[in-house]
Amino acid sequence: MRHSLGIKDSMKKNSMLLVLIATMILFNGLISASGRGSLFVPANISNLISQNSYVVILATGMLLCILTGGNIDLSVGSVVALVGALAGTLIVNLGWNIYFSIFICLLTGLAIGAWQGFWIAYVRIPPFITTLAGMLLWRGVALIILNGLTISPFPEEYLRYFNSFLPNTDDKARVFTITFVLGVIICLVVIAYTLFNRQTKKKKGYQIEPLAYTIARIVFLSAAILLVASLLGQHKGIPVVLILLAVIVLGYSYFTSRSVPGRHLYALGGNEKAAKLSGINTNRVLFFAYANMGFLAGVAALVGVARFNSAAPTAGTNYELDAIGACFIGGASAYGGTGTVGGAIIGAIFMGVLNNGMSILGIDANWQKAVKGIVVLAAVVFDVLSKKRVKSN
Repeated sequence: MRHSLGIKDSMKKNSMLLVLIATMILFNGLISASGRGSLFVPANISNLISQNSYVVILATGMLLCILTGGNIDLSVGSVVALVGALAGTLIVNLGWNIYFSIFICLLTGLAIGAWQGFWIAYVRIPPFITTLAGMLLWRGVALIILNGLTISPFPEEYLRYFNSFLPNTDDKARVFTITFVLGVIICLVVIAYTLFNRQTKKKKGYQIEPLAYTIARIVFLSAAILLVASLLGQHKGIPVVLILLAVIVLGYSYFTSRSVPGRHLYALGGNEKAAKLSGINTNRVLFFAYANMGFLAGVAALVGVARFNSAAPTAGTNYELDAIGACFIGGASAYGGTGTVGGAIIGAIFMGVLNNGMSILGIDANWQKAVKGIVVLAAVVFDVLSKKRVKSN
């Protein structure tokens, strides 16, 4: 029997998205009132994407760890520093082939994740202890490789893969046209997918939201996509890193929501004993989550060194906190088994808007940390209270 989701349920499901929109409007108003311009300046949107690309990548991997039972990885910032140091040594100092160096860096990230995953999944060392040790170990190795020095600059051939724009032309009219047309194409794909997904759920008897709400969501998403496309078109075009982020987000969204191994992550986080009795190899699932986290930390490192055009000893500092915060703000449960890649991305964007907005307003860095801490705590408190309310009912 098919049931329709109520407006209240739909609003609750998208509450974090509404909070993000309200926050962006609030910051834009404050910035405009202070005479510091606008949050929606074309160059600012492009900077927002590049500055927070590492958070999106790391939050995607961190979500998989959290799904397994509220576990986290404290070592990702140090892994980013280590892989970045390795990239600088191979590409800049030794002059190795860029593609082979990238492969070695990604393999190193994967190996580190597999190393930690082995102790966590098969020896059953608590993830907090294992990754805390990794945070110290990999940071130390990074400092040894760099010898306390910063390696720069990276060759242009490397930077264009992570820090350039498409289309690569100085013709501003052409840049805007191509970017906006691409935005229109993305809108058509979103509309087609949304309607097809709704129809599929309807045929299978799943819960669906009211048609009016679906139409409103399509209109909102299309307007947002066209707005971003027009702003990027007025700047330099589409950042190459945005394409990488889209591939990662779409790929992991499909993996977690539509694949059997992805659903095993939720089963493990929901009840490990029940998952094991149902035939799921819980050790393998846990191992995969941390091996994957190491791999994505390697990707984030390659993006980070391209953005800063250097490999520094301080790279990756507090990156793990941004990733964890993004997941919890985006709706991931502190107990595991609940959360989506889309929610984690919304959380990452929210953290980016907070950082960017407060920086433009000239708010002291110490106050910025305090605000972010309160926001993360509020997100976890909301999750805990919501679960208590459900149990009481």
